[in-house]
Amino acid sequence: MTASIQVFYEGNVQGVGFRYTVRHVAKGFDITGSVRNLRDGRVELLAAGEEDEVRAFLEAIMQSELHAHIRKQSEAPLPNPPAFRGFEIRHD
Repeated sequence: MTASIQVFYEGNVQGVGFRYTVRHVAKGFDITGSVRNLRDGRVELLAAGEEDEVRAFLEAIMQSELHAHIRKQSEAPLPNPPAFRGFEIRHD
């Protein structure tokens, strides 16, 4: 079963290599998506793939060194996910 999810990370998540680390972690999983900084200081992650792969990816992020920077994580399903090719850092 495929899953598409939007996750917001809050805390000290900008200026610490968060997006680059997430992209590196993503290379170990069969998922597509993107990660970007938001103007309000949060980081937005969009991920799509088999549900167990997406869950394992999110868990790997929380087990990485990024865990120390995350104060809050909130997620919601993405009913109409954009078409992704690979996993990328967005700069918009």
